[in-house]
Amino acid sequence: MQSRPQDRPLALSAGKSHSPTNGREERVYSDADSMEEEADFNWEEYLEETGATAAPHTAFKHVDISLQTSFQPGMKLEVANKSRPDTYWVATIVTTCSQLLLLRFSGYGDDRKADFWCDVMTAELHPVGWCTQNNKTLQPPEAIKDKYSDWTDFLIQDLTGSRTAPANLLEGPLRGKNTVDLIVEGSVMEVRDLTDPYLYWAARVAQNIGGRLRLRHVGLQDDAHDTWLFYLDVRLRPLGWAQENRLSLEPPAELRGLKSALEWQEALEAARSEAQQNPLPLEVFKDHADLTKHSFRTGMKLEMVSPSEPFHICPVSVTQVYNEHYFQVTVDDLTPEATPLSLVCHSESPGILPVQWCLKNGIGLERPMGYQSQDFDWADYLKQSGTEAVPDACFPDAWQSRGFAKDMWLEAVNPVRPTEVCVAQITQVRGRLLWLRLEGLPKSVPECIVDVESMDIFPVGWCETNAYLLTPPLKPVCQQQKKIAVVQPEKQLAPPQPVETIPLDLCEPVAMDTGSANGRYCCSKIYVNQRCFSGPYLNKGRIAELPQAVGPGKCTLVLKEVLSMLINAAYKPGRVLRELQDVEEQHWDCHEETLKAKYKGKTYRSSIRIVRLAEQIPDFCRKVCVKLQCCPNLFSPVQVTDQCPENCSMQTKTKYTYYYGKKKKLSKPFGGEESLEAKPTRRRKKRKAIFVQKKRRSSAVDYTPAGSPQDSDEDEDEDDLMLQSGSEEGTSSEPREDHIDTSSVEVANSRPRRTVTLRRATHTGIASGSREGPESRRRSTRSLSYNQGNKYHPPKRQEMQVECSEAECRLVLERNPLEWSVEDVVTFITSTDCAALANIFQEQDIDGQALLLLTLPTVQECMELKLGPAIKLCHQIERVKVAFYAQYAN
Repeated sequence: MQSRPQDRPLALSAGKSHSPTNGREERVYSDADSMEEEADFNWEEYLEETGATAAPHTAFKHVDISLQTSFQPGMKLEVANKSRPDTYWVATIVTTCSQLLLLRFSGYGDDRKADFWCDVMTAELHPVGWCTQNNKTLQPPEAIKDKYSDWTDFLIQDLTGSRTAPANLLEGPLRGKNTVDLIVEGSVMEVRDLTDPYLYWAARVAQNIGGRLRLRHVGLQDDAHDTWLFYLDVRLRPLGWAQENRLSLEPPAELRGLKSALEWQEALEAARSEAQQNPLPLEVFKDHADLTKHSFRTGMKLEMVSPSEPFHICPVSVTQVYNEHYFQVTVDDLTPEATPLSLVCHSESPGILPVQWCLKNGIGLERPMGYQSQDFDWADYLKQSGTEAVPDACFPDAWQSRGFAKDMWLEAVNPVRPTEVCVAQITQVRGRLLWLRLEGLPKSVPECIVDVESMDIFPVGWCETNAYLLTPPLKPVCQQQKKIAVVQPEKQLAPPQPVETIPLDLCEPVAMDTGSANGRYCCSKIYVNQRCFSGPYLNKGRIAELPQAVGPGKCTLVLKEVLSMLINAAYKPGRVLRELQDVEEQHWDCHEETLKAKYKGKTYRSSIRIVRLAEQIPDFCRKVCVKLQCCPNLFSPVQVTDQCPENCSMQTKTKYTYYYGKKKKLSKPFGGEESLEAKPTRRRKKRKAIFVQKKRRSSAVDYTPAGSPQDSDEDEDEDDLMLQSGSEEGTSSEPREDHIDTSSVEVANSRPRRTVTLRRATHTGIASGSREGPESRRRSTRSLSYNQGNKYHPPKRQEMQVECSEAECRLVLERNPLEWSVEDVVTFITSTDCAALANIFQEQDIDGQALLLLTLPTVQECMELKLGPAIKLCHQIERVKVAFYAQYAN
């Protein structure tokens, strides 16, 4: 064992929590703690309202690694045969997805046709050798049993040099857990000293926040000297590692005087005894990076982010080389009474830089303490000290693959108070260094400097995912009063009423779950099966633009993303948001999330209940699809590659809604009414006439689904569906003379040519045909109007009417438009002067029934057409309606 230097440099304080005695410093850097939080900080709202961008998740390599499972591709295990469950065979892990494993039986080679997925939590999986120990039969699958004559010899060759899946991850309490979840409170490991690579001491895990560990040295009871390290830090080793490598196991020098040598030893023995009962799996350390050899020599100089105050860069010197992996650097201090500040480094330590790095990147270099000249020059400094600079080749460049940029946002550890994680903005990027402005701290605090390889920075949402408190900006952008379950335009909200304060002692604390329990709170991918039927709510064209899958990840986060995408793909997002309020079952384990929808410049918010457990996701997805009247497989954990099992490709929006929908006009759900805030009633504005004023008449054909309320005071501007606009929007129980249809066309018959006014149907259903007798149908060719007594009156002279020639308006249909398919509709539109719009009918699955329901407002809103093209299109649609009435309405 190599000896340690006698004059041990001072330990750094940057990696440890400060002592409570330093009260002034605590107040300066934790001012946000004394503030009473008036509102929950929401990253999504903050980024949206500030127009900011989050740093990409792929830039945080250590976080990506922490989300990976403990199972690795290439591991071997024994699996029960599907055809004969009483026999087993060896399988290889092809890939992993959370607690799901893609397996291939040995003997298939590179053939992927028999690969299969299984859930670690439910499948019967065992480590290699389990069958031999338990007298179980090893037998190859039926499909390949004749491939080899001697399977025993094949297994010997196949298993030689391979890794078996750990038994503790396949059975018992650790079954299916991710690597991070294996580290539990009370786990014991060894921590390398900051200033001596040959010195270790045992520490207990006091807290595990998504892999960020709060460690407490064995023998200490309070948290004054706790250390925060990410579990991938090279300073961490399994218990017993120091003894195996003949290194010293002693408390850090600055803590050694707190107890006697006997007390330290007794505490260590007690920790070893606890660790034997609940050992920390070695899989925890499998992702630790292997250190590369360095070329640093004693006396060389370089630049480094100050280890004690990471707000500036200063010159440092290599003062000792321990071995081919570790060396010691000391901050240059030329004052006579200087106390050396040293740190153990390796070639890939974050924050070490070559000489003149600051000059090349336009960054100021802090002059060494006691340096006489005002202007620091490296050439003069090296000449005066008789030293040399570290060659640039000694510094790795792996950081170049990262994607950080100026003005991106992330979450970062407060370097002065490691317990605190703050909202942070990148103010500049220079090479491998980032300058961060930490929010929630006083403005006088300088920007801290971190390396792109630092494990003290995290992506947006990391704290929320791991149920850890995030220090928000001092003046959050989000609203002070949180609105729950309000689905109405924010611009029309009534002024907030005074809220009755509830005594804090009456509120029961809610236990926060970290979502780490054996993978139950994580799900695999949720697929958006874009070929499936999209229903009356969702725009098929927008569905086609969505990603094919979301996940894997935490259930609530994945489902929130999927639901947000579906809301944005809706014809009327606010209506879909309203429907999602009622998707809930009593037996579900749910988590409440606030979702938003934007439509016509208005923002809608609603509190939606989302399941938290992976086994409830299929049921949840299906219930949501049924609620939205789309195919149950539109979004699902199952990917539909060819033909949907529901055979939904045979359906169109009208037919599918009729057979599988509610068979009535969808109004506000009763369950959602109770949660809606009351809003003042308002009179509907009269629509300006485009062709002629709308007027109500008696003889008509109803295109509204059966059971639809005809006379409603409900404001339907924001709620009606595209295909359910058969009844007049906003009509009241009293007839109004300002409602007359938007077009006038001529019907050719044996009578003299005259102009007639048509309107949308409001009374009888298409499926049953017109219920009026011949006399009623004869009268319907005239412009009619209602008065308060429901009596007929001839049209007024001043009413505007649009006339067209008989040759233009006459349309003879060879087939009933109620039977038209989507292709028939596209063919018709292509034959008119609106051929450029045919692709819209194809994308939105508009068949003949849906075509007859289209009106000018619907065309403008759902097809997003300007007034001119919309009028031209509606003219062609009215021609079909007139021909339908003349030929098939009876």
